[in-house]
Amino acid sequence: METLNFLMQGFDVALRPSNLLVALFGAFVGTIVGLLPGLGPINGVALLLPIAFALGLPPETALILLAAVYLGCEYGGRISAILLNVPGDAAAIMTTLDGYPLARQGKAGIALSLSAVSSFIGSVIATCGVVLFAPLLAKWAVAFGPAEYFVLMVFAIACLGGMVGNKPVKTLMAAAIGLALATVGVDSTTGVYRFTFGSVSLSDGIQFVIVVIGFFSVSEILLMLEKTHAGQKAVKASGRMLFNAREFGSTLWTTIRSGAAGFVIGTLPGAGATIASAMTYMTEKRLAGDSGRFGEGDLRGLAAPEAANNASACGSLIPMLTLGVPGSGTTAVMIGALTLYNITPGPLLFEQQPDVVWGLIASLFIGNVILLIMNIPMVGVFSRMLSVPNWVLVPAITVISLVGVYAVHSTVFDLVLMIGLGVFGYLLRKLDFPLSALILGFVLGEMMEDNLRRALSISGGDLGVLWGSSITLILWALVALMLTLPGLRWWRSRRKLALARAAEA
Repeated sequence: METLNFLMQGFDVALRPSNLLVALFGAFVGTIVGLLPGLGPINGVALLLPIAFALGLPPETALILLAAVYLGCEYGGRISAILLNVPGDAAAIMTTLDGYPLARQGKAGIALSLSAVSSFIGSVIATCGVVLFAPLLAKWAVAFGPAEYFVLMVFAIACLGGMVGNKPVKTLMAAAIGLALATVGVDSTTGVYRFTFGSVSLSDGIQFVIVVIGFFSVSEILLMLEKTHAGQKAVKASGRMLFNAREFGSTLWTTIRSGAAGFVIGTLPGAGATIASAMTYMTEKRLAGDSGRFGEGDLRGLAAPEAANNASACGSLIPMLTLGVPGSGTTAVMIGALTLYNITPGPLLFEQQPDVVWGLIASLFIGNVILLIMNIPMVGVFSRMLSVPNWVLVPAITVISLVGVYAVHSTVFDLVLMIGLGVFGYLLRKLDFPLSALILGFVLGEMMEDNLRRALSISGGDLGVLWGSSITLILWALVALMLTLPGLRWWRSRRKLALARAAEA
């Protein structure tokens, strides 16, 4: 009952006319950003973050805006994946496998409407999970001390290396670069200048907005200048625009299973929607067996990743709100939004800022309804956005990026630094380094250092405090498991290859 009372309080906040308008705007912008190939939710949230702060929006309104953009991007990514065979972001890669074949078969309208409903169901399942489990986890997280928080953040970084596809070393290296960037500036404990190279402008460290917009928006601009998808025409969403009862029934249990699994995966620090969509797609493919036509236009292969990536997006808010640890690259940006408002995410946030927390959670329900209503009838409008040429898109993103960064501190140094980091980010992306891991490392860096110092200060310098409780021991065991997973996967793939060769011989 207490949770329901808080949720009703959240709806009072989310249903204010100004917040409803912000949610509608964020959902629309997020869908457009999501469908434009390569941009994705991090870019959408990063572009609007400094603008929201510069406009003086209250923290709960700013978070509602960013959450609506986040959800909108997850919805929008499916449009270009289905019609163009180009995923809007990494989480929509699995959607292309069956979505585009369906479009080529003249079922683009069915695929788009079914994916929108699957996204809605997955998001609602995950949002109910946030309502039920976030307050419980927040109460449990109060038992965390500095040592537990430090090991938790080590676990979050280990999750990146252990769960991200076939490049765990590059993922951990990217996180290490983020941790290194977080050390720039005056040491808050000793007052020593670190890595400032004599520049006064760096004495306060590198601002979060500069890092996010530089690494994501500027690097994306450089990539867009380099390549274009203009030569590939989108499949028109013609014919029947709505699925029928039989098609919906054939995917319902797939959607529910994938939504629940996506929520659980999303709650793991650093896991993200990309992992959720890939794992649920492969699971459903195995469950279907010989009866499935996965990769040829199976509706279950479309519903599974769409339900999972939206559920994961909602689930990633749990570690952000309850532990202060980002569940994904996008929630890392949202933590940056909270710090801009001098709000510290963590278990005490539920007690100190209930309007912010419960207003955000209630807005997830409202945002999903807005997106469902918006996405089905406006498919034709959104589809036309795919034809926006780069000569229009690149200058628009550039102007928004420059204005957003300059609005925070009004210094030219910030603009120069943003461009420098953008060029560095472009090189990292060309070398296939995941920048979301870098942002997670940057966000966690200062918190890791502060908690480590506090823990050692309390223990009088005794390192044993880092494994002196049952919570830390469990977390260290999980860290070891995450770090060994890539090796186990490599050994398993090599063993399968050896057995296959032996069978052929």
